Amino acid sequence: MSKRPLIVVTNDDSYAAKGLKVLSGIMRKLGDVIVISTEHPMSGKSHSVTLQIPLRLNLINDEPGYKEYRTNGTPVDAVKLIKHSILSDETPDLLVSGINHGSNASINIIYSGTMGAVLEGCIDGIPSIGYSICDYSPDADFSHIEESLEIISSKVLKDGLPKGVALNVNFPKKSDEKIKGIKVVRQAEARWVEEFEERTDPYRRKYYWMGGHFVNGDGREDTDEKALHDNFTSVVPVNVDFTAHDAVDKLKF
Repeated sequence: MSKRPLIVVTNDDSYAAKGLKVLSGIMRKLGDVIVISTEHPMSGKSHSVTLQIPLRLNLINDEPGYKEYRTNGTPVDAVKLIKHSILSDETPDLLVSGINHGSNASINIIYSGTMGAVLEGCIDGIPSIGYSICDYSPDADFSHIEESLEIISSKVLKDGLPKGVALNVNFPKKSDEKIKGIKVVRQAEARWVEEFEERTDPYRRKYYWMGGHFVNGDGREDTDEKALHDNFTSVVPVNVDFTAHDAVDKLKF
């Protein structure tokens, strides 16, 4: 009997998130699964790691082909713990993160704890995919994306990914219209415009609450935001190499 693939599942919405449960359930069809989730929501943590307090790791569930851990660390801490404390000399066949409640398309990837875990897995040479849905509801409907998610995961399990490349996958919110398909696209040139509201606490000390709105001025047809707007699943290949290669020969000092 051939050995089943080993799949790591993580997220940044905490162990209680519906998206994590859906993702781990789908992955159990494809291989043996290790889930490592955060105790608390870690949205916006990006690639942060824990340096000032001890990291805790607790085994919550252990059954044949399935283990579940929780940590007080960040999503990136979770991936590091998998590598150094749980698996040691074994490399997973796939790492998936999500399903994030909310879009991680366009510039959101920079802030995303979901994608922080994905890029950490990619650095370690693990084929890694981040999954997000454009629905922030804790009770989001994932029924329309399960087939596409399994197709993408199975393909990466079979074919792998280029060195230093991970996938940022976003799904449209559930609607009356069926998802039209899967598009491999570029990251849209969009951004958040922040708004800081100044407030005063009961001790008359000032503090600030960040809000903002998302602005997409990218009118190109081949972007993740356009694909999602047209009810396609968007797949953006991303690099861990941040070098602006086109600028290397242009910059002179």
